[in-house]
Amino acid sequence: MPALPSPSPDAPADPAHRPAKGLTHELVEALGAQMRGGAIRPGDKLPTESAIMQSFGVSRGVVREALSRLQAAGLVRTHHGIGTFALEPVAEGSFRFGAAIGDGIAAMLEMLELRTSVESEAAGLAALRRGDAHLREMRAALDDFERHLTVVGETVAPDFRFHLAISQATGNRYFIELMGHLGTEVIPRTRISSAWLDPAQRTRHLQKVHQEHQDIHAAIERRDPEAARAAMRIHLVNSRERQRLAHAQPAPDASGS
Repeated sequence: MPALPSPSPDAPADPAHRPAKGLTHELVEALGAQMRGGAIRPGDKLPTESAIMQSFGVSRGVVREALSRLQAAGLVRTHHGIGTFALEPVAEGSFRFGAAIGDGIAAMLEMLELRTSVESEAAGLAALRRGDAHLREMRAALDDFERHLTVVGETVAPDFRFHLAISQATGNRYFIELMGHLGTEVIPRTRISSAWLDPAQRTRHLQKVHQEHQDIHAAIERRDPEAARAAMRIHLVNSRERQRLAHAQPAPDASGS
């Protein structure tokens, strides 16, 4: 999780003497600067509200207003119970698929159908056109994913980076732009919280995802386009089926029954 920048040394020491409107603007500017500078990258999960409050010395209301402004600007997206994630900046007049569809299971399954068609071909092209730098970026994302297998929510950013790196390896700007426009909403765990699932079951689920990612990476690494297409299709079809089955049963109530 990226660190929050420190308040400006020129700002008054006591935030109580600074108007909330000014504090909100300062916080928006600070977070926006980190996004523009690459300290917060597309797919990264932002610090929690409490962490931002403590680091910047502002109230919860200021934090929420700042995040609301960033979301309105298309720079972040908040998923209740999961967190706030940085998005790929889009040009004025562009649209984002994820902003136009709901957060429910049906919308998530439809997104996986779209991804199966698009990303299978992207994986095949990536196998033909990838460079060593693309492979390093994919491997870094895979390693990051593996390190966070047991942390709820923390696999979202590396998952998205892996798929984004594949689109970049195609060398086709339209694949790259589409994946960037979709943003982290393409990752099912940003749409449907799995925090209530049994931890062991959730870990097994993520281990399967990780192995499927490894298979895709291996096919791209050995420049096998047909195997890469097949591995990506298997991964996304499996992902759709896993999500469908996982949410076919109602979540347990607060008593754990």
